[in-house]
Amino acid sequence: MADYDVIVAGIGAMGSAAAYHLTQRGQRVLGLERYDIPNEQGSSHGVTRIIRLAYCEDPSYVPLLQRAYALWRSLQAETGEQLLHITGSIDAGAEDSFVFAGSLRSCREHGLEHEVLDAVQLRRRFPAYRLPANMLGVLQSDGGFLLPERCIVAHVNGALQQGGTFHARERVVRWAAGGGEVVVETDRARYRARRLVIAVGAWAADVFPPLRGIAVPERQVLAWLQPTAPALFQPDAFPVFNIDVADGRYYGFPVYGIPGFKIGRYHHREERIDPNSPRHEADEMDEGILRRFAERYFPEGAGPTMTLKVCMFTNSPDEHFVLDVAPDTPEVVIASPCSGHGFKFASVVGEIVADLSLAGSTKHNIGLFRLSRFAEAGKS
Repeated sequence: MADYDVIVAGIGAMGSAAAYHLTQRGQRVLGLERYDIPNEQGSSHGVTRIIRLAYCEDPSYVPLLQRAYALWRSLQAETGEQLLHITGSIDAGAEDSFVFAGSLRSCREHGLEHEVLDAVQLRRRFPAYRLPANMLGVLQSDGGFLLPERCIVAHVNGALQQGGTFHARERVVRWAAGGGEVVVETDRARYRARRLVIAVGAWAADVFPPLRGIAVPERQVLAWLQPTAPALFQPDAFPVFNIDVADGRYYGFPVYGIPGFKIGRYHHREERIDPNSPRHEADEMDEGILRRFAERYFPEGAGPTMTLKVCMFTNSPDEHFVLDVAPDTPEVVIASPCSGHGFKFASVVGEIVADLSLAGSTKHNIGLFRLSRFAEAGKS
């Protein structure tokens, strides 16, 4: 068997970043990916991914985001490639909505620069937005988007330069841990290491069965619609958004990379799936959900459909991450699920996973992400 310090299973957002940070610390790393690197089979594709500092999900995410921004910028400087694009971000909804109220709270608790705009002010500032009169928006200047495929490539290339090894199209079949080492069996070979990082996204419960019922895959669809007024949807005129409306929570991006204004709906059709047999093709119902939203709130963005893409969320019951050393198995670190809002954190999650792998702890506050919270909830 080939020997390594750390084996990373899954080379998407979190796994690629973990491999990068581990190799930066002198570790001999093997990265295993069942598909290509990068690929469109899981959760780490789609041309652009939102990053926002005003965080409605919980204010405790903000310090992690601040570190994530610093690490993304460091990676950019190292590669000479722009990975992070700043447009500003808008988090909008009714005054008491999860998105608006939560984002405003995070800004106030952490002293983030922000403005509160009503629907009229939003439209005056950004004419593509046509929100109802009862809605308010938090405009935060640091929001923007990342280029997910390029971020993964940058992390992988950085790890390769430090001696990392990657095997694509090689699936983890089983593993066994004990006595300070892990043996990993794939559909091609067997490997040994001191630590195993499980960052396989939607396949988390297949590789680590205690996550069954905790890491739940969900089908997600994105649409790119060609604007009828393209100037209104350019990155310098159109902040990324996260919006609560009557029929759900939606998110969107300016035109970038491929034709079209990009939009998605959180928990698109609330469609749980088997990641080993997902529906990769989008249908008319998928398109209709997203088109109706655009027609109502961004009418100049609701031109012809250019692209529809399917990906997967992997949701935990409380929609927070799982970042932890596996209970009773100190040789294994879990970095999944990310509940549809994890990509922006990949840079700092890589740092956290390296900490957990080498020291069993981290300076970052990850109390919200401990696996034990689900067992504790079951006892209460």
